[in-house]
This record gives sequence, structure tokens and C-alpha cells, in this order.
Amino acid sequence: MTQTEPPIRLFIAPVTPLQQNCTVVWCTKTNKAAIIDPGGDLDPILEEIKARGLTVEKIWITHGHADHAGGAAELKERTGVSIEGPHEDDQFWIDNIPSMGQRYGIANMRSFTTDRWLKDGDTVTLGETTWDVIHCPGHTPGHVIFYHAPSQFAQVGDVLFAGSIGRTDFPRGNHADLIHSITQKLWPLGDVRFVPGHGPMSSFHQERLGNPFVGDRVVGKTAPNVQGPG
Repeated sequence: MTQTEPPIRLFIAPVTPLQQNCTVVWCTKTNKAAIIDPGGDLDPILEEIKARGLTVEKIWITHGHADHAGGAAELKERTGVSIEGPHEDDQFWIDNIPSMGQRYGIANMRSFTTDRWLKDGDTVTLGETTWDVIHCPGHTPGHVIFYHAPSQFAQVGDVLFAGSIGRTDFPRGNHADLIHSITQKLWPLGDVRFVPGHGPMSSFHQERLGNPFVGDRVVGKTAPNVQGPG
């Protein structure tokens, strides 16, 4: 029996000293790709895209932190494609990308101007695929995730990790908002595989079973204000 080609494929490229997961996803029918959260280290990513015969169509940003978005301006200049995201509530973080880069010792990080702010309920397209945008504040006020329902796949940035959750001690972070985003916006999507902003892939099902901060056993209780890696 012939195996059907999945609608999307991806590869993950950890970038910057913070090892942020820059994710390249593409539509398998068209080989058009989106680069999600290009924090830096662009050369090897673009080389891998070329080697796979892909064409960059979009740059998607989950939130405005430097390790996720510090390379977006340069990437737009080099590819000529549009930047989509994050939510406009992260403008102040985008403005602070250069200073955050200096703080973490990462050179050449620049702020950028997005071509399209995203809000809850929006959709974005990639080749022949359509993705849902879900606004998930908490780690930052303007954090969004990108969800492809037919594949049950999401790129969740620093909202949720394998075994942890995002930090909320940054300016305008909010722990209650983060817990609400995860339990009320992500869990209802079902058993979705996800790439987090840092670390290994997991699934919503797995995190509901065992995540010590937002799993089913702690939902409804007072969760500790734990700080994740992002």
C-alpha cells in the first residue's frame, strides 16, 4: 500500500547560545517553507533549506524575545519574504531586541517591523496549507502559537515545554494568564505534537499526563510560579 505524503514536514535548528528551536516547516505539495522564530545563526538554516529544495515563503514569529526574533530583520532582507506575527502587545519586546542581545552576549540582533500583526482566531497560509493562530499570553503578552489542525501539530514557542512551562518573571509576564492559555486554549485541541521554544518535542497528551506544573493532576490547584528555560 502506498503511504500518503503528509501535508507538512519540518526540521528543527537550535540557534543562539540559548539553543532556541528555530523551526522550518513546509508544505509538501509546494515545497514552500516558513521559518518560525529565526533568532540567529541564519547561514546553516538557509543552506539546509536550499539542500532540501525548499523555497522560503514566510517568516513567522511567536513572540518578541531576542532569541526567537533577533534574526528576523536580516532574514527578511536576505529572502524578501514577509514577517507575520507576533501579536501587537509584544511591540515593546521587539523594540528591546538589541539590548536583550547585548545582555545575553549575542551580537547583531536587531528589532524588526512586522508585515502583519496576528491576533487570536487569525489564520496564516503556507503553500496549500492553512494554519490557525492562537493568542497565548503569559510568557509575553503578545505570544502566539501556530497550529496545523490536519497534522495535529503546533509550534508553541515558550508557552509550554516538555516537562515545564514558560517563564513569567519577565516584564508583563503573567503566570495566571499562562496557565489559562495552556489549559483553556491548548488542551482542548487534543493530542497535538508540538515543538517548544527550547528542548525536545512532546505532545499535549504527554504533558497532561506528566507535566508537574500544568498536568491534569495540578489543574485546578494553585500551580507554583516555576520558571522554564525560555
